[in-house]
Amino acid sequence: MKILTVSDTVERRVYSIKAKEYFPDIDLILSCGDLPIYYLEFLVTMFNVPLYYVFGNHHTKPMITAHGEEVKAPGGCINIDNRIVEYHGLLIAGFEGCMRYNNGDRQYTEFQMWYKIQRLKPLFWKNKLFRKHAVDIVITHAPPFGIHDKPDLCHRGFKGFRNLIDKYQPHYFIHGHTHRYSLKDAWKTQYRNTTVINTCGYRVLEI
Repeated sequence: MKILTVSDTVERRVYSIKAKEYFPDIDLILSCGDLPIYYLEFLVTMFNVPLYYVFGNHHTKPMITAHGEEVKAPGGCINIDNRIVEYHGLLIAGFEGCMRYNNGDRQYTEFQMWYKIQRLKPLFWKNKLFRKHAVDIVITHAPPFGIHDKPDLCHRGFKGFRNLIDKYQPHYFIHGHTHRYSLKDAWKTQYRNTTVINTCGYRVLEI
């Protein structure tokens, strides 16, 4: 399965009428936040595959249609914040937002994010019992604590995400939020049995 992952920045190569030529045979799109509505709607229309997303911390401006209607979420796309969905046998969970730093929308304290994760605990254990694996892919906006994060509060990762990885060992943990300003900044890190990927911009995964 080939998965296109996107986050944070609108990329010319992706937002192109030749996108399907540049990225052939895409089966699924995952978005990790801070992208405009029109961009996600373009992707789901162009590739004609499911698009699962979580919101980031920056306010997503509503889009006004030709009929003057206000659209606050991308049409044809599925918000999986605090949910687990299944696609062709893959179990995918999502968590929006980042660490609370100025009381803006979709910002969470460490405890609040821990609580969001706990709400999915029964589903994780149910999957582990009946499917032998709790979750395959986790998409978030913020990174896990100590992996691809930054020292400032806004870009600090959540310890709850590290605990999630330790306990449930997803194959992939995919996030955005922390932009890479240097080639020295890692975009992929292996942590125990989980591959952690910073998808700011875009990445293509084959799994």
